[in-house]
Amino acid sequence: MNEHRIQTKLMGSVFELIVAHSDAGEAKHLLDIGIREITRIEDLLSEFRDNTITSNINRNAGIEPVTTNPEVYALIERCQKISALTRGAFDITVGPLKKLYRFKNTEFSFPDKQKISETLDNTGYHNIQLGPENQSVFLSKKNMSISFAAIGKGYAADCVKKLWLKHGVTSGMISASGDLCTIGSKADGSPWKIGIADPDHKDLMMFYIPVHHTSVATSGDYEQYFMHQGVRYSHNINPLSGWPVTGIKSVSVFSPGAELSDALATAVYIMGVDAGLYFINQLPDTHCLIIDDHNQTHHSKKIEIQYEK
Repeated sequence: MNEHRIQTKLMGSVFELIVAHSDAGEAKHLLDIGIREITRIEDLLSEFRDNTITSNINRNAGIEPVTTNPEVYALIERCQKISALTRGAFDITVGPLKKLYRFKNTEFSFPDKQKISETLDNTGYHNIQLGPENQSVFLSKKNMSISFAAIGKGYAADCVKKLWLKHGVTSGMISASGDLCTIGSKADGSPWKIGIADPDHKDLMMFYIPVHHTSVATSGDYEQYFMHQGVRYSHNINPLSGWPVTGIKSVSVFSPGAELSDALATAVYIMGVDAGLYFINQLPDTHCLIIDDHNQTHHSKKIEIQYEK
């Protein structure tokens, strides 16, 4: 079998799809299936297009519930469960807080504390009301909004993987800006290798982790951060405090599903090193690797690392 690949920009990220197949025509068909599926999901979830379910939910915040479809409703329901599991460290309502900051390492001043407090009043996963009888979603505060930025790409990767498995794919990979989902091993039988980038030089790999039929998501502040009085502030905002996260440069989470890895990478970033590792170590088949702001590496139990030489 040979590896066939395609690369395109969707969901605000560069997606690369790789499938191993002996028939080039069938491989192209499989890659096309993957691209169409990601496009379909973007059409469902984008907050930047007026005609999506997400935009409709946001437009009606504080006004009335919006009837969704089974797929989007189920995704929001899972988001709520992850929010509860992480005690609010993962929260799809955090968007309004992010808009208070700029993360290009230019001249920076913190938002007014009162403004942060007011914005916090319009966030919080507990303010998402779900109506299971008609699969409706209601944002109870007028200025609320939801975003799938911290889980959408992982969900899309899982959906492509599911389709490929139905078509008999035994070797493949879906990659999207830090989120990666694998099927089996590479065409030559060797494991897929996940490169963990140096947070200060994103094109340099610090080490590699071999994976097989596994998903990984990385949350890092590679370019979106700022320095203020000697402290590095991440673009990740703590949904509970409204303040940018400090102390961590990068979190990678490995689990059976890209959606879960995506959400948990964000949650661990918010939790911090000690709480994050403790949390991950309680979960089955889930591992993580954290690089702190001193470039020290911390990892959960039973994770195999190959250091770059």
